[in-house]
Amino acid sequence: MSTDGVTEQSFTLGEITGVLFTPHDATGPRPLILMGHGGGQHKKAPGILVGAHRFASEGAFAVAAIDAPSHGDRPKDEQVMQLASDMQAHMAAGKDATEVVVAMHDLLAEQAVPDWQAVLSAVQELDHVGAGPVGYWGVSMGSGLGVPLLAAEPRIRAAVLGLLGAQGLTETAARVTVPVQFLLQWNDSLVSRDQALALFDALASTDKTLHANTGDHLEIPAYETDNALRFFARHLV
Repeated sequence: MSTDGVTEQSFTLGEITGVLFTPHDATGPRPLILMGHGGGQHKKAPGILVGAHRFASEGAFAVAAIDAPSHGDRPKDEQVMQLASDMQAHMAAGKDATEVVVAMHDLLAEQAVPDWQAVLSAVQELDHVGAGPVGYWGVSMGSGLGVPLLAAEPRIRAAVLGLLGAQGLTETAARVTVPVQFLLQWNDSLVSRDQALALFDALASTDKTLHANTGDHLEIPAYETDNALRFFARHLV
């Protein structure tokens, strides 16, 4: 399917369900961006679609997005579903759900990291993608799964992260050394400002930039996509 100059190609790799976005009639190799969605979302969530289409149409990048384990079109794991239910119950009762979120991210990352590595290898075999430079974009749960991926996968050369705290990730973040652009919502009702700053501080990257904006958890200003485009253009092109 092609829309606004961007081709969307759905794919399945084992039980992994995903979509590849490329410029229409793309030929030859190009940089690749992996996009990780937030909790309860999927590979074609609105924020993923907006970013992927702009990265492909304006940056000429290839973009791969997949359903995280137990999300979207993938089979649902009973333990993950129970943790999701516990998290919602904590939030509805006004209780701190951080421990539940950390447990869920840890569980999902065990499968998500090898999933992403397999998808990266498969997509780079395509002639119109190739084995060029790779970036990662993911906020909220996308960061919870992205930080372990960055720590494990040397092919990824730059990342946009954010909307997440340091709990459970400090040691893993210390193994992340690629350039990072980090998004923080100053009035985030789900993530403590101190913990978000702690995660930014824990990243071992010597080239990292903090972008703090007013607003709640998902109220990222639209211009941050412009900033992400420029960031990836600097580090992947």
